[in-house]
Amino acid sequence: MTHATLEQFKANPLGTQIKIEDVLEAFEFLEDWEERYGYIADLGKQLPAMPEADKCEANFVHGCQSQVWLTMTQDPSSQHMYLMIESDAIIVKGLAAIVMIALNDRTPAEIVEMDVLAIFERMDLLRHISPTRGNGLRAMLERVKAIAGSYC
Repeated sequence: MTHATLEQFKANPLGTQIKIEDVLEAFEFLEDWEERYGYIADLGKQLPAMPEADKCEANFVHGCQSQVWLTMTQDPSSQHMYLMIESDAIIVKGLAAIVMIALNDRTPAEIVEMDVLAIFERMDLLRHISPTRGNGLRAMLERVKAIAGSYC
């Protein structure tokens, strides 16, 4: 159960207006990892605010080094899913933003089938984040896929 409204989920530009192709293109354009980390942090600043009531144990993602909460909803008219993720760490917020860009506004089946880790590998990002951040990213993705799978 989420306290955020469908309108709050859909107002998020990550994955609805900003697409994963835009991120991949921008990432290739950036010349060094300092610029790339800055870009990731900037994406994280675009995360919509999660209602405080949704920052609860039921939405807490275990396995992350940082505190991460994740909730999803489905638009009954389109069957598309929308994510909301919150974290207390800047880089994790950026990783969450990329997850949202890749998976927002998709059907549950599309979410389950999409290999988001391949996107992070294409960006060479898994090699440039700490192992604990990588584990947290995997935990986040597993949680998203499990929730989406429950709608299939």
